[in-house]
Order: sequence, then C-alpha cells, then structure tokens
Amino acid sequence: MPVSVITRLPILRALLAQLLALLIVWLLLLGLVGVADMRPSLVVVALAQGCLAALIGARLGLSAWWLAINLMFVPGLVLLRDFDVPAWLPLGAFILLLLLNWNAFTERVPLYLTGREAERQLRNRLSELPADFRYIDLGSGLAGSLSRLARDFPAAQFIGVETAPLTFALSWLRCLPRRNCHIRLLSLWRVDLAEYDVVYCFLSPTPMLALWAKARAEMRPGALLISNSFAVPGIEPVEVRELNDWRGSRLLIWYPGSTAPDGADTSG
Repeated sequence: MPVSVITRLPILRALLAQLLALLIVWLLLLGLVGVADMRPSLVVVALAQGCLAALIGARLGLSAWWLAINLMFVPGLVLLRDFDVPAWLPLGAFILLLLLNWNAFTERVPLYLTGREAERQLRNRLSELPADFRYIDLGSGLAGSLSRLARDFPAAQFIGVETAPLTFALSWLRCLPRRNCHIRLLSLWRVDLAEYDVVYCFLSPTPMLALWAKARAEMRPGALLISNSFAVPGIEPVEVRELNDWRGSRLLIWYPGSTAPDGADTSG
C-alpha cells in the first residue's frame, strides 16, 4: 500500500501505532524476562502498550479522540477478558462505530450533531431568504436538524449528503416522511454546489481550505456557505453568529461566489 494512503487515512495510522506499540512492548518484555527475570502482569503490559500507542499516534498526527482510542483499545480488551462478555461484542461495537463514523476514519471528519442553538440560528438566517431556496447539508449525519428545518420551510428543498453507511440509512429513513427533504449516499466532493442557495457544513478543520476552493469555483453569486464552528484559514467570514455554548461555537457565513449583498467583498 502506498505510503501516501497510510498518511492520509487516520485508521491506518492508528493501526500502525498499535502495531509499533505491540512490537516495542514485546521487545521490552523479552529484555525484562531475559535480563532481570521480571514478568509484569497482563494489565500492566496492556496499559504500557496503550500509552505507547497513544504517544506514537500523537507523533503521527492523530487527533485527540483517536489518541483516546489508541490508549484504551488493548487495555479494554484485557479488562473485558475478566468479565463474561461474548467474544463478538468488542468486534460488533467497533463495526458499529465504523459504520456510524466512516468519515472520521477515512477523511478525518467525525460525526458532529448540530446543536439546538445552531439550529435556531440557522432557522433565523434561512427565514431571511426567498421561500423556495435550495439547501444542502454536506455530511448531514443523522439529519435531525435537516428534517426539522425542512418541516419549518415547506416551500424550500433540503438535501443531505452522507457516506457513512449506517448513518446514511438512519437519516434516509428519518427524512422519508418529508417530501422536501432527501438524503443521498454521496461524497460532498462529488456535489455540484452551483445548484444550491445555502451550503451548510459541520466538518472539521482538515477539509475547510479544499471546500473553500470548491465553493469559490462552483457556488453562484449570492449563495451562502455556512460552517458550524470551523473557519476557512485566512478567509474572514462576512457574518458571525455566536452560539454561546460550552465550546464557544459560532456559525461562520461567507458568499464564496460573489460579493455580499451589502457590497462587501468576500472573495478572500
């Protein structure tokens, strides 16, 4: 497998960190047994491996939540050994996490859910638009906010795109009752943004520059790009709406395709 693929996919970097940590701990155990005749308990060995996996993961540039997974993965398996837990349960839990958070493993975009205050601010901003606007959520997750906004703006059209398999299935079912809300199993990078008046995203810092370039190339004049929490490096938003939550979140708004309605240049 090309090195570029390993460096791009967090799940492969996490696996590499686990394997390197296992190798180092195994070599240390050989040294302890051969030189000092010391045999640490399995729990101690597992904790040492977890700490090493987290440290190596940090050196490989993994985000904080991946470091927590690296830290607890092997110790968790060892602790489960002492309980009457079916052997398939840890694997099943991992597969469920993978299906819900596929984008976090492949594109470093975890499953973030739009909060109620962000939804309220979105509703207020959308109420300023013509009734028949077209709205897309790039990475729509479980589509709770998308479905409620579609209910509140029946003349508008709402589209969500999602690639995590289980997340897509759940959100597709959730939006079935709403005729103006549809979920597509599609990467955000394959969407033509020219079709939409509002492009909403709640991604991560990683893809924002690439998304900005895509928005600049495709979005039409006057269309809104709204990002929950994550800024485009070096590009000042035209509007900022504070959400006043514990994370200090904001809605950041740009007009990538043109100048803003008040004439302020947003091209960056």
